[in-house]
Amino acid sequence: MKTLLIILSDRISDIVAKGEITDRYYNPGDVFDEVHFLMIGDDRPDDRHLQKLVGRARFHVHNHPAGRRVFLQSLGWRPLLLRHWASGAVRLASHIRPSLVRCHGAHLNAYVASEIKRVLGVPYLVSLHINPDEDVRGRDAGFVERLRNTAIRTVERSALRNADLVMPVYRPIVPYLKRLGVRRYEVCYNVLNPAHLTEKTSYALHDPVRIISVGRQFREKNPDNLICAVASLPGIHLTLVGDGGYHDYLRRVAEESNCQDRIIFQRALPNDVLCSMLPEFDMFAVHSEYWEISKSVLEPLLCGMPVIINCRKGAPVPELTQEICMLIENSVEGYREAILALIRDDDMRERIGLAAYAHAQAYWIPEKTEARFAEIYRKHMLPKVDA
Repeated sequence: MKTLLIILSDRISDIVAKGEITDRYYNPGDVFDEVHFLMIGDDRPDDRHLQKLVGRARFHVHNHPAGRRVFLQSLGWRPLLLRHWASGAVRLASHIRPSLVRCHGAHLNAYVASEIKRVLGVPYLVSLHINPDEDVRGRDAGFVERLRNTAIRTVERSALRNADLVMPVYRPIVPYLKRLGVRRYEVCYNVLNPAHLTEKTSYALHDPVRIISVGRQFREKNPDNLICAVASLPGIHLTLVGDGGYHDYLRRVAEESNCQDRIIFQRALPNDVLCSMLPEFDMFAVHSEYWEISKSVLEPLLCGMPVIINCRKGAPVPELTQEICMLIENSVEGYREAILALIRDDDMRERIGLAAYAHAQAYWIPEKTEARFAEIYRKHMLPKVDA
C-alpha cells in the first residue's frame, strides 16, 4: 500500500472557508492509497472536504501543535532545539510508515519532514507558493511579524536544502532558492480545477458588460482603482470575489463612488462554482503587487478570458506578458482605459482571449500539471519503509 504523509503549517479549514477545494489536490493522479495529514496546529477540517482533496485514498488526521511555548523553548525555532518537539512527529511517522512525505510551504512542517528523513530515511518534497524574500519578509509590517520571519530563516534554509525536491509553483520563486543554495528544484505550476474550467466560446459583450475580479482583499491586492474605474463607466457591472482586511473599505469605496448598485461583493465561492462561471464574464481584472502568478489569475487564462492586471512595482512576473494579458498602470485611468479598449475593439478582445487560452493550455492545463506531480511522486517515493 502506498502511503503519503502530508505535513501542513497552514489550516485547511481556512482554505475551505475561501472555497478553494480542488479534486485530488493532495493526491494528484490518485497515486496513493492512504493519505495522512499532520497538522502543525489544532486544525480539524471537515472530513467531506478532505475526501475531495485526496480522491480515492483513505485519510487520517493528526495534530502536532507548535505554540508559543515551542517558540520560546527552542529560542526562536533553532533547529537543534526543535528536535525534542519534532520527535513526536517522527514517532508517528515510524508507525505510519509513509512512502513519501510532502510539505506545502517551508515552515515548521518542512523541519519535521527533514527530521523524519534524518531518522527514518523517508524522502520528502516541498512546494513553495511564495517568494519569502519578496512577498513575506519584504512586506512584514510589525515587530512580532519581523521576529517570526527572522526566526524561521534557518529552518527554511536547512529544510529546503535537505529536501529531495523543491517545487516552486512559479518562476519568481527561483531566485530565492538560488540564494539559499538549493540545487534540487523544478518549477511545478499549481494544479487547478480539473473538471470545471471550461473554454470561453463567445467574445460578444453582454449588456451590461460583465467584469469579474478574484483575490484576497488587502493592501498589496487592493482593487479600489478598479472600482473607481468602473464607477466612471456607466453600463458596466463588476463582481468582486474575495475577503480580507480591506473588504469593508472596498464596500465604502463603491458607496462613495455611487456605483454600489453595479458591484456585487462575494466574500467566498466554492471553486467549482467560480470556475464554472468565469466564461460568463466579458473580462477579468485584478491588482497585485506580489511577484507571482496566482491561481486566481491562472484560472481565467485557462478559460481564455481577456485579463487586465497591473505592472507590479519591481521585477515583472515572467509568466505574464502583453501577448496573453493587458499589463497596465495601477491607477484609475489605467483600468479605465484598458476596459474601454477591450469594449471598443472586438478583434483585440478575442485575440487576447484566444492567445491566453492557447498559452495556458500549453503550460498550465490541469491534466498536465496533475500528471507531472504524480510522476514526481512516483519517482521519489519508497516502495516500502522499514521501521
